[in-house]
Amino acid sequence: MSTESRAYGDAHPLRRTAWDRYRHSLWLLTTRDLKVRYSTSALGYVWSVLDPLVMAGIYWFVFTQVFQRPVGTEPYIVFLLSALLPWMWFNGAVSDSTRAFLKDAKLVRSTMIPRTIWVNRIVLSKGIEFLLALPVLALFAVIFGAPVHWELLLFPLAILLQAILTAGVALIVAPLVVFFRDLERAVKLALRFLFYASPIIYGVTDLPSELHFWAAFNPLSGIFGIYRAGFFPEELDWFNIAVAAVMSLALLAIGLRVFRSAERQVLKEI
Repeated sequence: MSTESRAYGDAHPLRRTAWDRYRHSLWLLTTRDLKVRYSTSALGYVWSVLDPLVMAGIYWFVFTQVFQRPVGTEPYIVFLLSALLPWMWFNGAVSDSTRAFLKDAKLVRSTMIPRTIWVNRIVLSKGIEFLLALPVLALFAVIFGAPVHWELLLFPLAILLQAILTAGVALIVAPLVVFFRDLERAVKLALRFLFYASPIIYGVTDLPSELHFWAAFNPLSGIFGIYRAGFFPEELDWFNIAVAAVMSLALLAIGLRVFRSAERQVLKEI
């Protein structure tokens, strides 16, 4: 065996072991968060779906019973939930990432695990809550007779892209909030704006044709389009998906760069 091969063979198990330790620590912290969140609540799992259900119910009532709805596709409640549930994942993870280091400052300083875990465990725990809420979407699809199309097979692609995007944004936000505390409120305002700037209560196809191109540069447009495509195939736009993929990967790279350059200063500040 060559020297290069022996070097690779020796290093590879070490890299794999480091990854296993990272994955194990990430899972432990994520399950801890979920247990704490649900153990202190009488309704537990119900709360993970109650908030989006209430929001969807309000928007459904307003746009179907109060006003003549000019947007979306029937059944509108399925149309809403198929974007609202993933939005709750993105919104919750980015919002909570503003406290990722400040909430557990002592543990962050005293433990030697990679500090990205403190951000990624939030993304993962919110992602698990999203997955736990999917049976509700399936139930409403059955009740209201939403047709199912082959594009439903693309659902895992949407989950993957959203995980990359959410982690990238969270890795940017988490360290910056330590230096600029007002950024926490600014992030909440930005998320509120982004809710209406994203195709949640409406679809990309409802926008004026001249805005379709620009809508693609909100990566959530392409991701939400994939989620909806299983029930509403006209919402699938491969240009939007390509832009979403490129932007998600770019934001993840930027997030990792920002995080690594700020890590030492973060540890001093907290």
